[in-house]
Amino acid sequence: MKFVDEAIITVKSGDGGRGCTSFRRERYIEKGGPDGGDGGDGGHVILKIEHSKRTLFDYRRQKLLKAKNGAPGQGRQKHGKNGSNCIIQLPPGTIVTNADTSEVIVDLTHTQDSYVIAQGGMGGRGNKRFASATNRAPRHSQPGMPGTELKLKLELKLLADVGLVGLPNAGKSTLISRISAARPKIADYPFTTLSPILGMVEPPFGEPFAVADIPGLIEGAHEGTGLGIGFLKHIERTGILVHLIDAFLIDIEDPLAAFNLINNELGKHSKTLATKTQIVVLNKLDLPDTKEKVTAFKNALPAIEVFTISAATAKGVKALVKLLSFKLESQKK
Repeated sequence: MKFVDEAIITVKSGDGGRGCTSFRRERYIEKGGPDGGDGGDGGHVILKIEHSKRTLFDYRRQKLLKAKNGAPGQGRQKHGKNGSNCIIQLPPGTIVTNADTSEVIVDLTHTQDSYVIAQGGMGGRGNKRFASATNRAPRHSQPGMPGTELKLKLELKLLADVGLVGLPNAGKSTLISRISAARPKIADYPFTTLSPILGMVEPPFGEPFAVADIPGLIEGAHEGTGLGIGFLKHIERTGILVHLIDAFLIDIEDPLAAFNLINNELGKHSKTLATKTQIVVLNKLDLPDTKEKVTAFKNALPAIEVFTISAATAKGVKALVKLLSFKLESQKK
């Protein structure tokens, strides 16, 4: 299934059913009074979190979503049937915006499972409702109220505890396949994952946590270069960033080049990203001639603890998982 994280849809709640104008007509009963029933209420449009959903793929082509109209009232004071609701199932982390005004309407997270985005129209009252001592035979009833129509922009921001960031081919896909059941396509070429991958990690202690493999960033990503802003937004909600760096490609003359490039892009996109807890991890320690490069990197960044692993051979990976679990548990306190 293609990863779709944005969609434009139009929603419309149901119209209220019209009230009924009717008079009681039965044999042997003269001058029967008004007995028109009320119209049914229109159905609501309700946004609901569906935790099994990971993308907005279902709404890529499904552009108009409508609730049912209320049925009209009938004689003998019969109330019209209420229209059924339209339930729109969305993945957690979806931000819903008014597409015409750009106003954020609701941010669907784990703490808010559903939201009525468009109220159904009220059903009209039947003529029985207007009977009084001075008007015993009202000949009018109310039409139903119209429903509400809205054009919505849906934008998904993944809800993950840990976000993996780094240049293309830093080994993020290999790492997430080591620590979770996620299986992104991995190949031996300088390319990058085309969509975010979410995996659940079960550490030896503490609660399981979600890790997002964010497609590789390049210079100018904050301006839309490459996959750019489209995926930078997915790490805004993460609790911790794992900054993965290919140790084999470290330039001894400028060991912090890749590190500074990524952090520069994060900071230009969002001040929040620039201040997130970040664990720096040098990967591919199984490749030759990396020891000297790792030393140069650590000497250039003495104030920060640098973690070293080989995602390909799993060396140091278990220790990294324990560290992430400990950091996440500490953030909860």
